[in-house]
Amino acid sequence: MADHYFSAEPGSADVRRTVEARIWGKPYTFTTATGVFSRDRLDIGTAVLLREVEPPTGSGTFLDLGCGYGPIACALAVETDATVWAVDVNTRALELTGANAKAAGVADRVRAVLPDGVPDELRFDAIWSNPAIHIGKPELHKMLLRWLARLAPGGDAWFVVGKNLGGDSLQRWMTDQGYPCERVGSAKGFRVLHATTP
Repeated sequence: MADHYFSAEPGSADVRRTVEARIWGKPYTFTTATGVFSRDRLDIGTAVLLREVEPPTGSGTFLDLGCGYGPIACALAVETDATVWAVDVNTRALELTGANAKAAGVADRVRAVLPDGVPDELRFDAIWSNPAIHIGKPELHKMLLRWLARLAPGGDAWFVVGKNLGGDSLQRWMTDQGYPCERVGSAKGFRVLHATTP
C-alpha cells in the first residue's frame, strides 16, 4: 500500500530535497522528503493561510496541528517569542520539522512531537492548522475536538480547508460544537477559518 503523508512510519525511501518559500516577508529554505505532505513546494492551502492571516506577535504557547515538515511552526517561532508545539503522526515529518527549526534558528522553541507527546496539562494560546482532511470526517472531527478543547480562554484557532473538501460545512460544525467560527479569507479554492473559545 502506498504511503500517505499521515502514515506514522513512511515506508518509502527517504529522498530529501529543499523547498524555497517566503512567509510573512521572510525567505526560508526547508528540507522535505518523500513520505511527507507537499514535499515539492509550500502547499497552496498553507500559503493561503499564511498570506490571509497576519503574523502573531509576543509570546505564549502555540500549536501547529499536522505540522508536516514544519513551515508553519518555524514561521510562528521566527515571528514571535512563543513556544511552538509541532504535532504530527508522521515520524519523518517530525524529524524534518526539527531540522528545519534548527536551520531557522528556532530549535530551542519548536517542539516536534507525536500527539501523545504533548503534556496533558498544556493549554494553547493559538492553534494553526492545515488539517488532514483526507483522514475522513469522523477522524477529523475527533482530532479537532481533542485539540480545540485545549485552547486557553480567549485563544484563537486558525484553519485552512479546501472549499471542495468541506470548508464551509466544517465552519458550521465548529460553531455547532461551541467554538464560534467565521470565515476570514478565501483564495485559490481554500477557506481560511477563525475559531475561538466560547
